[in-house]
Amino acid sequence: MAVQLSEIGAFARKHDPDRFFCALFAPPEPREALFALIGYQHELGRAREAASNPMIAAIRLQWWRDALEQPRRHEVATPLRNAMAAGLLVPADLLAMADAREAELEEEGIPSRAALGAYLRGAHGGLAVAAGRMLGAAGPELAALQAVGAAHGLAALLRATPALAARGRCLLPLDLLAEAGLTLHEAMAAPGRLAPLIRELAQPPAPPRSWPAALIPAALPALLARRDLGRLALGRPARRGTADRMALLLAAWRRRA
Repeated sequence: MAVQLSEIGAFARKHDPDRFFCALFAPPEPREALFALIGYQHELGRAREAASNPMIAAIRLQWWRDALEQPRRHEVATPLRNAMAAGLLVPADLLAMADAREAELEEEGIPSRAALGAYLRGAHGGLAVAAGRMLGAAGPELAALQAVGAAHGLAALLRATPALAARGRCLLPLDLLAEAGLTLHEAMAAPGRLAPLIRELAQPPAPPRSWPAALIPAALPALLARRDLGRLALGRPARRGTADRMALLLAAWRRRA
């Protein structure tokens, strides 16, 4: 018999099926909080994507910062606050995720590979840290999970780069573009010229490692990142398929990701 998803579970499945599937390996209470965290990440990403200009995007980000402190009627904000009230999510982690998204608002682009790394560690690694803390991670485990989240975020960014460029956005670092003889505007005008840069940036993360069973839901995106970045490094499309889901199941059983 099919399991009835909560509203926030259905939201997470619709908007981020990868992380939704990973969250299914968590026990029921933290699983719902993970769904809320996934929903929050999606809404932060939409701040710039759905806005016509950076100022409106900044207002959207501030709305979410405010929603962490005061009740807001929203399909994600309500379960997110419930998770915070239950002590499953730490407000400081969620605020840091929102702050990291400010890098997406810079009309002049992300200046360097170091700045790109900081953005990925904050915006995407921050989600993995929040998830890991909820599941009992501490110290070096949190640092390892932050790297997992950053790698997963890099894979998602590189997959989306051609489509973003076609819409007039580019998050590849300016120093790498300059080395390729491209300005930001030239990169957005000719997305096809970004393929070599995508291959250069698509370096797979560290090899698989063993994880405590409790942390598997937060660690599994490492496997997806490794598979996606490996494909991108070869110039192949990183499309999600049945083989990826089977690999996740095997990784969860082995507790290696």
